[in-house]
Amino acid sequence: MRDRERDEERRLREAAVARAMGTPPPAAHDDGDDADPDDDAPRHRIEQQTLWVDRQVRAAMARGEFDNLPGAGKPLQLPDQHDPDWWVKRLIEREKITGVLPPALGLRKEDAELDATLDRLATEQEVRRAVEDFNRRVVEARRQLLGGPPVVTQTRDPEAEAVAWRERRVERRRRAAEVAAAAARSDTGDGTGRDEPRRRWWRRR
Repeated sequence: MRDRERDEERRLREAAVARAMGTPPPAAHDDGDDADPDDDAPRHRIEQQTLWVDRQVRAAMARGEFDNLPGAGKPLQLPDQHDPDWWVKRLIEREKITGVLPPALGLRKEDAELDATLDRLATEQEVRRAVEDFNRRVVEARRQLLGGPPVVTQTRDPEAEAVAWRERRVERRRRAAEVAAAAARSDTGDGTGRDEPRRRWWRRR
């Protein structure tokens, strides 16, 4: 009778472990002489590991190690559009991790910041070289089958980027000139460029 109760308890534990791991529950089997004890060894190890993890989590909760965690009680900050890599990006931003991005994510980030990077260059020749280097790394990342997110970043046309760089440069200079002119007008006092006549400091009696 006691052996039967132990067997039933074991089957219930195995079913609980299977549900937690998302695997089909173990099939019922005979405990006769033909049963191979090695068949239960992997399942027994998984069961013991699961129980050990459960005990560690409960002990940590009892010690308060999960109290006051960042974001506790707050909704998840999910992106507006579906992005399977959102949690990786948030982790990188939160922990300020640099230099360890997978090629696909690193190229996406570089592509988003490429215009600003090119605007710091001094000549169109430097812009073309930078774009050609970017394109080379995109092509290499597509060829490497190292796993991780797919490389969806597109290459860029060096000549078109040089033209866009020149146009942005002209626009920046135009805005800077307008700001300088506005500042000069404000220094004159009335915005017309003419100095305001001085007021007399004495009064007639």
